[in-house]
Amino acid sequence: MSRTRKTRVGLIAGAVSVALTLGLSANAAAAPTPVDRPTAGPAAALPKLPTAPVVRVGFFANVTHAPALVAQQLRLFETFLGKDGTKVEYVLFNAGPAAIEAMKGGAIDISYIGPNPSVSGYTSTGGTLLRVVSGATSGGAQLVVKPSINSVSDLKGKKIASPQLGNTQDVALRSWLKDNGLSTSATGGGDVTVVPTDNATTLTLFKRGDLDGAWVPEPWASRLVIEAGAKVLVDEKSLWPGGQFVTTNIIASQSFLNQYPGTVRSVLQANNSAIKYIASNVTKAKDVVQEQITKWTGKPLPDSVITRSWGNLRFTWDPLPLTLKKSADDAVNAGLLTLGPNKLAGIYDLRLLNSVLKAAAARPVTAAGLGRE
Repeated sequence: MSRTRKTRVGLIAGAVSVALTLGLSANAAAAPTPVDRPTAGPAAALPKLPTAPVVRVGFFANVTHAPALVAQQLRLFETFLGKDGTKVEYVLFNAGPAAIEAMKGGAIDISYIGPNPSVSGYTSTGGTLLRVVSGATSGGAQLVVKPSINSVSDLKGKKIASPQLGNTQDVALRSWLKDNGLSTSATGGGDVTVVPTDNATTLTLFKRGDLDGAWVPEPWASRLVIEAGAKVLVDEKSLWPGGQFVTTNIIASQSFLNQYPGTVRSVLQANNSAIKYIASNVTKAKDVVQEQITKWTGKPLPDSVITRSWGNLRFTWDPLPLTLKKSADDAVNAGLLTLGPNKLAGIYDLRLLNSVLKAAAARPVTAAGLGRE
């Protein structure tokens, strides 16, 4: 790991609040169930806010979006939104840039999404499109390679896949290679050829010998290891203080957030309840996620893949803002993003999340100077 990365995000360790180890509070430690009511307990003290008749929530059928999948399966969204008569509609995506385009076109209101598409959506619209309103998942990305590759120097002249040009793992790969003296380009040139490839295709190509490795999120890192014989060269958590970095956060359209803050708050309550459920029901939560993945993709993941993936992830409502900023800096470093001074100021609006946490006597989260809290 480079000294630069550790120095620039050294403050993260003190700011992180991890749901898996800390929970909400002593009286909120019990796992929520589909019959838990949002009017019960401290949350009843929350003020009435405007709500929408319908909210369209984007997500991926992926282990890194486990809080969204748990909230769907346990009908937590319906529980919290139903008190205001709000109907929820789910919109499935395969990649973050597609979700951003959908939000730009007015097709979704809220989405689970990675940090780099969030930054791109924010900066490409001059800060008018979206706000990050919560965290969801930390960790769960690895550089896996052929067994014959043993060091970064062995990557010269090799083909390494990433999920999509400019996505979170693509940026991490290119920045790490640059930090280690290896060049890349958006068109496939340089010391290492980075090949943006759909994750399912990456698995096929690696098995066939057409790729030498891939920097991918879970469950694809685990699938490449278990199903294709890859080995881990870099576990990305080793590059971050405390092993934590934002993988999935929740964004809301700024216009929807301004018009219907009560609906956004209800979505955050459902997300927090899903995270608590995962923390208290690890085995059951894996089964719940498996059911949703099967529902949306038509095919379950092998149990061994789910288990390995789960061990690489943490689920937290803390958005880990300093790690998002570092991801944005890495995109600039890799030549994939132009970012002027203070261009990320305002990307976070954590006021609703902190109101929910306060009502539950839980620790507030910080925007680290990048927005409202």
